[in-house]
Amino acid sequence: MIEARHLRVLRAVAATGSFSAAARELGCTQPAVSQQMKALETSTGTPLLIRTGREMRLTQAGEALVRHAAGILAGLTAAEEEVAAIAGLRAGRVRLVSFPSGSSTLVPTALAALRAAHPGTRVSLVEAEPPRSVEMLREGDCDVALAFRYEGAQAAEEWDDLVVRPLLTDRLVGLVPEGHHLAGADAVPIAELADDPWIAGCPRCRRQLVDVCEGAGFTPRIDFATDDYPAVIGLVGAGLGVAVLPELAIESVRPKGARTVTVEPAVQREIVALTLPDLAQVPAVAATLDHLARAAAR
Repeated sequence: MIEARHLRVLRAVAATGSFSAAARELGCTQPAVSQQMKALETSTGTPLLIRTGREMRLTQAGEALVRHAAGILAGLTAAEEEVAAIAGLRAGRVRLVSFPSGSSTLVPTALAALRAAHPGTRVSLVEAEPPRSVEMLREGDCDVALAFRYEGAQAAEEWDDLVVRPLLTDRLVGLVPEGHHLAGADAVPIAELADDPWIAGCPRCRRQLVDVCEGAGFTPRIDFATDDYPAVIGLVGAGLGVAVLPELAIESVRPKGARTVTVEPAVQREIVALTLPDLAQVPAVAATLDHLARAAAR
């Protein structure tokens, strides 16, 4: 194994012509230079210097190593500077994955603050719902995953192997047309919506809704299926049915023609930012988690 410190000594010896002169240039002792040159020759398995009296002459192997040393040491210096920049948040990259309502509410505020504080840090964003977003984190396809899980849900995701930064608790709220007979109610037992047509997401996304409704004694009649929150709000506003949506989703879209109501029993989801333990030590990742937490606290 050739060490960078040995290459620096070899270059100094080649440039000055002696161990003593190289020691003066490097600010060390002559025996130290001699020891490091012996260690380098042991590592390469061949002589690098020919000692003739007080002069030192490079062997062919020594000349080749000195020729390559300049590029190696320059590359190492550049690498050290880049790592220092990343550690000091003057540079760096974070790959973020988020679910849509998080992308439209928490993420913009967090990333704007991160850019203002650390303009050299670049963040990319793609969208995915859990559990896919969590799989992407474990597979190395992102550095931070904004995710959620419902309280008390069956087969809740296990995140024991991840660093979990809790952000907020997001409650599901009911959405009814403005002309609905429950539009002005303070709180609505979900069972009172049993006879209404429903707008819900894909079979996986609607699982929580179906579980809550069945717990209240009915199975919702789902006439329209869409995972697009503005489409859900538009369908409700047109009087085509009722729905439940996370508060974050409603925060990002103006519900035209629809009214929000508090549904009972309360259904909440935990919003978190996830990363891997090793990634949590990376300054840019840690800063991203901090800014997501600040955005959630506002």
